Amino acid sequence: MSKNGKIVNRICSFVIRQRRLTYQQKFTLQKLWPNLGVNYTDQLLSFDRLFCNIAPIILEIGFGIGTSLIYTAQQNSTKNFLGIEVYTPGVIKCLLSAHNYNLNNLRIICHDAIEVLEKMIPNNSLNMVQLFFSDPWPKKRHHKRRLVQPYFAKLILHKLELGGVFHIATDWYPYANHILDVMCQISNYKNLSVSGNYIERPVTRPMTKFEIKGKKLGHKIFDLMFKKIK
Repeated sequence: MSKNGKIVNRICSFVIRQRRLTYQQKFTLQKLWPNLGVNYTDQLLSFDRLFCNIAPIILEIGFGIGTSLIYTAQQNSTKNFLGIEVYTPGVIKCLLSAHNYNLNNLRIICHDAIEVLEKMIPNNSLNMVQLFFSDPWPKKRHHKRRLVQPYFAKLILHKLELGGVFHIATDWYPYANHILDVMCQISNYKNLSVSGNYIERPVTRPMTKFEIKGKKLGHKIFDLMFKKIK
């Protein structure tokens, strides 16, 4: 880590394992990306220009195949949604769903989330950041790969507007505790749990395949919400 707190030779929180795209996947990507996709760049986005309107911005990191992202975009037509995902097949499925539902309030970036946050997202611009069921990296030697670390939490804080909320969900108790420890170390976040740890599952958060899988394995689901207060 450098003196200014930026991570040098950062350890990625993901490992990409995916097969070659099929002809149909390539066709779908080429057809839908120009309207719904956002190419990675080292220039800050103008959300007003990107969405052609002024509305609260909701960012979802690691949306998988887009189940929660598509649902929340459908249910909140007066808000704009930006999704970040590194797995191309998931991006393609989300693009197709957004196209089929004719969603004009959704855009997608296929790139590493931390680099997107650092280079493309203006400070104080996000109304909410959603991180649902990111890889808990359960083995101790892999804990350094967990996405929620102090640097990441501070980066999210800078990008949230005053009063903006960081919503996290996981089905892995040790990771939930890790997240709680990390977030409580950072000033200017307020835990929205009345008990100081986890909140009740919001009815607004849709069920995803990862949550269903976790429940089948007997895992409890943990939701955490932190508000930017300064």
